[in-house]
Amino acid sequence: MAVRSASEIDIFDPAYLENPYPMYRRLRTQAPVYRVPGTDFYLISTWELVSEVTARSAEFSSNLTAALIQQPGGGAAVFDMDHGRRAVHVLATADDPDHKLHRRLVSAVLSKRIRAMRPTVEGLVDQLWAEHLRDGRIDWATGMADKLPLALVAAAIGLPATDVAKLLDWAYDSTEMLGGVLAADRLATVVMSAAELTAYLNEQLTTAKTAAARANSTDDLLGVLAAAVEAGELPHEAGVLILVQLVGAGGESTAGLLAGAARILATDPELAGLLREQPHRIGAFLDEALRLESPFRAHHRHVTADTELGGVALPAGSHLLLLWGAANRDPAVFTEPDLVDIDRNAARFQLAFGKGIHFCVGSALAKLEATIAITALLERSTSISLIDDDPPVWVPSIFVRRHHSLPLRIR
Repeated sequence: MAVRSASEIDIFDPAYLENPYPMYRRLRTQAPVYRVPGTDFYLISTWELVSEVTARSAEFSSNLTAALIQQPGGGAAVFDMDHGRRAVHVLATADDPDHKLHRRLVSAVLSKRIRAMRPTVEGLVDQLWAEHLRDGRIDWATGMADKLPLALVAAAIGLPATDVAKLLDWAYDSTEMLGGVLAADRLATVVMSAAELTAYLNEQLTTAKTAAARANSTDDLLGVLAAAVEAGELPHEAGVLILVQLVGAGGESTAGLLAGAARILATDPELAGLLREQPHRIGAFLDEALRLESPFRAHHRHVTADTELGGVALPAGSHLLLLWGAANRDPAVFTEPDLVDIDRNAARFQLAFGKGIHFCVGSALAKLEATIAITALLERSTSISLIDDDPPVWVPSIFVRRHHSLPLRIR
């Protein structure tokens, strides 16, 4: 296969950042394993090949060793994130056996708390609705989709609710680098945010390790991680980085889902009416929303040994971007993939939460939040629409598919 048969593609083209799906179609048909010119990064775009990579974890490590960034003069460059193989990888970017330990610790908290969190989610949705709906308008992205997930992440970790606002700023800054589109005047801010978030969470975990302060509590993630560190099961640095990752990316998937689903409803009044009449189908709709607008456009993999994928030779040390958004619209798996079909049972095959051992540990909480928020949006409206003179804005990123703003008219 000609690896560069789609070489005219510029992944940082503003048109692609706004709407990546025409480019995804070209990649799937012309170069499912596509080398980004001038780099050792390969874009993987078909459902079959993305799924194959997730199953071959020995050859395709989850370690985040590099990222693609846009060069000032155009084109792509590789940003080293592994610091000569000295970086510490945790949870989503760790391989087994470390990944298995990290996942067990986080899952222990989420599985215990998720059912008890429903009243908290409902209360937060009510609060945010009351605070941000004004004169029949709400910016659903900034008023609901951004704030709700971080508040729940903070609660699960055991962080003060009063810190959610600064956590939100730090979280989005910390994922901006991976988005690749970083203006020169933003670099210092992003680096400072990452340092401040790490310092803050280091202090929180250090405090949590004091038995008197925590009373040996394991009701939240701070308590669980503190206990693991004290027992010698987990290095303190790894515990801090797990918290950094959860804050940095834990809200992204839910924020993307909440706004993506609301935008679909705002542009399809017939579907919104159907879901008002049949609210039991909201879960199936959310699976379609995840498929159509995957909150993470891509995730990284590191090639550990010379190998082959889809007939293309991949050298050791090279990097992959698994394009969830492309795989989730692959016509080989999904009939009429660009259309909403709540009867297609998308949950069985859509990859928005990943696949295999790294399937999103917080997926159940994300679905709970989205179900409650979208149900409230439908129940409290007779119509939802976009606002002509205040159109939605996407965050420019090759990593996430999230709205910067989504003004809605609510009647």
